[in-house]
Amino acid sequence: MPLKALIIASHNAGKVREIDALLAPFSFSVRSASELNIIEPEETGSTFAQNAALKAEHCALAAGAAALADDSGLEVAALNGAPGIYSARWAGPDQDFAIAMARIEDKLAQVDAGNPPDRRANFICALALAIPGQKTQIFEGRIDGTLCWPPRGTRGFGYDPVFQPLGFDQTFAQMDQDKKHAMSHRAEAFEKLLAAKPWD
Repeated sequence: MPLKALIIASHNAGKVREIDALLAPFSFSVRSASELNIIEPEETGSTFAQNAALKAEHCALAAGAAALADDSGLEVAALNGAPGIYSARWAGPDQDFAIAMARIEDKLAQVDAGNPPDRRANFICALALAIPGQKTQIFEGRIDGTLCWPPRGTRGFGYDPVFQPLGFDQTFAQMDQDKKHAMSHRAEAFEKLLAAKPWD
């Protein structure tokens, strides 16, 4: 039976907006975990895929409906892939990403990674679709770029103001958000999900 309703397993307003925009062309009834007062589970996985599956399955069980979860983050080459799966946690309990971006800048200075070639980074996104009674499916996307300071732009969310994708002269936070949605790590993961047609 075709899927008609989908729960976005997230309390992150920026992430919910992006996923909602990607789902806009489809006739889903979309709600978020925060709207349904579903508490987010502790992220105990060691990979983005594991954490995405954990969140999707928790939400699907709580709502009794299909749930789509995203686990994504920033990996910085000079920091051996940090913050990685801890990207949100680096922002602290108040999710203040100005603090997280300053922390990355400080750590790059500590390892003498002050030049653009030393500031290679990438975003990773793992989407997990959990449909009751079916095996959870995972779809992953990636985008490479460099980090820049000071932060530039006021659009987007998270680390977007310091991430400049390869081949572009703007950060994610400076871009028109439709442009970002079309080429981001989340968009790539979403394209793979659509190609699989898991809800047909």
